[in-house]
Amino acid sequence: MSNFWDNRYKEEVYAYGTTPNRFFEQALSELPQVGTVLLAAEGEGRNAVFAAQQGWTVSAFDMSVEGQKKAMKLAQDKGVVINYLVSTVKEIDLDRREFDTLGLIFAHFPEEYRRIYHRKLAKAIKKGGTLILEGFSKQHKAKQEKNPAVGGPGEVSMLFDLAELKEDFQDFTFTLAEEQVVTLQEGQFHLGEAAVIRLIGVKQ
Repeated sequence: MSNFWDNRYKEEVYAYGTTPNRFFEQALSELPQVGTVLLAAEGEGRNAVFAAQQGWTVSAFDMSVEGQKKAMKLAQDKGVVINYLVSTVKEIDLDRREFDTLGLIFAHFPEEYRRIYHRKLAKAIKKGGTLILEGFSKQHKAKQEKNPAVGGPGEVSMLFDLAELKEDFQDFTFTLAEEQVVTLQEGQFHLGEAAVIRLIGVKQ
C-alpha cells in the first residue's frame, strides 16, 4: 500500500492541495487553547503545517516516504517546524506519549484493523483531549460511482459507519457526530460532492 501512496505523492504538485481540510481547520481553530496535536495518515502535510502555523506542537506520521518529503518541504516553505515520521499505525510507538488533540482526516484503514488502530491512537490522547475526524461514509460509494474524481477508498469495507466509529472511540463524549454531504475542493483527488462523517469528541 505504501507504493500506491508513494506514486501519488512523488509528483511535484500536491495531490490534495496545500491548504488544510476545512473541517479540521475550523474545529482546531475553535479549541480554547493550543497544545500538542497528533495527525495520523497525514500524507503531504497540509493539516500538520496549518496546525503548526497556529502555534500547535505537531507530530504526524504516514507510511509514505514521498508524503513525508512533501510535508517537510511545505513546512519549510511556510516557516514552521513539524515532527513527521514514516510509519504505519501498527508500527508507530505511541507509548509514554500524550497529546491534547488527535486529527484523523480521511484516514481510512482496512476493516479488520480499523478498530484496533483507532483504539491505539485514542490511547495516546490525554483525558479531556479532543478527537477531530472527517472521513467518507458508507453512502459515499454512490458518490464515487457518479464522480470518480471525488476520491475515497475503493473498498466499501473501508468506508465509515457512524455507529461503528462511536464504538471505536468509546472513551469519548461527542459534541459533534453526524453524516453530511459536502463539496470537496482539495487538490486534484478530492473534487466534488462527497458523503462524509464528522466527529468531534472529548476523551473522558
